[in-house]
Amino acid sequence: MRWSLFLVPLIVLLGFAAGKVAGPDTLWFQNLVKPAIYPPPPVFGIVWSVLYVMIGFALALVTSAWGADGRGLAILAFVAHFIGNLAWTTVFFGMQNIVGGLMVLGYAVVTLLVVMALFWRVRKLAALLLVPYLAWASFATALNYQFMVENPDGGVAGDGGAVQRVKL
Repeated sequence: MRWSLFLVPLIVLLGFAAGKVAGPDTLWFQNLVKPAIYPPPPVFGIVWSVLYVMIGFALALVTSAWGADGRGLAILAFVAHFIGNLAWTTVFFGMQNIVGGLMVLGYAVVTLLVVMALFWRVRKLAALLLVPYLAWASFATALNYQFMVENPDGGVAGDGGAVQRVKL
């Protein structure tokens, strides 16, 4: 459990930091047509907080499995996956790119399935801890798709409306 004392706060901190880089507080997002499946905004903070704790514990279980076959590959796959997870906020909110956000989520879901398979080989509980995360990532993908359908113009402000964009 020593690994969890480091990894759980690290994962939560990284998730929090990604949310501070860009978020839903822009005029662009406020003006988007919200899909019917869009939950109340406080749900996102609650769900992500719980999920990041579970993700941190799952990673701790794998990193603490010294000598387990596939441990290194599982950790490497997780890092590649988690970069995509963190990138979505910047792509969707910061760059105001709904289609790009959908592509990032597609990457995140596919790589999460790989991570879960690799975690399963190291510690089954670690893979099981990621099941709610997979469900939420799948829901987020459907939600992002619905944003794309509801806002075919990408949410571009018309009639001289101000739009705040972050370019990387």
